[in-house]
Amino acid sequence: MSEMKKVLVLLAALVLVLSACSKPGNNANQAAGTASETASGSASSSSGAGADGKKLKVVLLIAGNLGDKSFHDSANRGLDLVRSELGAETKVIEMGTDQTKWQPIYEDIANQDWDLIISGNSTASEIYHAVAAEHPDKKFLDFDTDFDDIPDNMYAMSYKVNDASFLAGAVAALATSSSLPGMNPDKKIGFLGGLDVPGINAFLVGYIEGAKYIDPDIKVVTSYAGDFSNPAKGKELSLVQYKSGADVIFGAAGGTGLGIFDAAKEQKKYAVGVDSDQALLFKDTDSDKANLILTSSMKNIDQSILKAVKSFQDGTLTYGKREVLGFAEGGTGIAENDIYNKLMTPEMKGKIDEIKQKLLNKEITVDDANSMETSAIEQIRNSVKP
Repeated sequence: MSEMKKVLVLLAALVLVLSACSKPGNNANQAAGTASETASGSASSSSGAGADGKKLKVVLLIAGNLGDKSFHDSANRGLDLVRSELGAETKVIEMGTDQTKWQPIYEDIANQDWDLIISGNSTASEIYHAVAAEHPDKKFLDFDTDFDDIPDNMYAMSYKVNDASFLAGAVAALATSSSLPGMNPDKKIGFLGGLDVPGINAFLVGYIEGAKYIDPDIKVVTSYAGDFSNPAKGKELSLVQYKSGADVIFGAAGGTGLGIFDAAKEQKKYAVGVDSDQALLFKDTDSDKANLILTSSMKNIDQSILKAVKSFQDGTLTYGKREVLGFAEGGTGIAENDIYNKLMTPEMKGKIDEIKQKLLNKEITVDDANSMETSAIEQIRNSVKP
């Protein structure tokens, strides 16, 4: 063989070697984004993930769809924080609203090599927890459940939404009695729920109790949409409430609640957001709408997820229990942005600050609809019925 041929053969062999070495990395970069496809890369240790030098792998399963501008989107922001602050490999999967598809997706992900699997939604809890129990070698995080019986390989949390809703009710009651433009002489506010269920009524009960703390004679118009993804229905029901005399409406209705803001803009009335600072969603695109959102009752889901994953990473996360996070624990609160500061007078803000301090000191205890009889919730609802 000539010297030239020998050189060509050696070069060809070198190319093949380099090509073979590059394939694993390329496959990892082309990992699919659907629930049915296997995630790429090597899994970290379940206890103290990342301690072995491998990248932490975290997946978030949304029992529904992103774009609700509140609950699910807040969880997704939490995953963004996990990626940006902890350097984790992350993936979000929207499972949709067809509940028959949730169990197979949970199973599929549990059989992949994720270090930590995250999901949360009271509707999905039973399915999610059952799958977790069937995979004791994996670690799970439920970021919002009312279940008390938690699998031994799962950390769960819930939020005292009644605390934040109490503050929201106080804001609404102060507003309806104020000299803000558009307020009518009646001391009347509204509430729009997605469903008439304990998880939603926890918002309602806190809202009513907060409003009555300010004004024992206040009236609260209540309606339920029967849907969490119908903004048109939310607007329709909100228009009825505004036209009946409600000055402020608070919604706990997912995407349906976005219709409240449309109705508020049309009627030049006020609204209270839920789960995240919803005024910020419209601040740059529709300031007229944003400027009518007094505040938002917030679940700090994003920060709670980040905190839990940090604990998982350093090996201090506790399993088999549900932690309840309220205002005192930093799990809930209200938005106090520029709009809040502009619309609320110093006296009104002072009253809210007083209530916050009493919540911190446990001087105010807010009832929780999740542990109440239906008749008791009905009694509270009727106590403020116009």
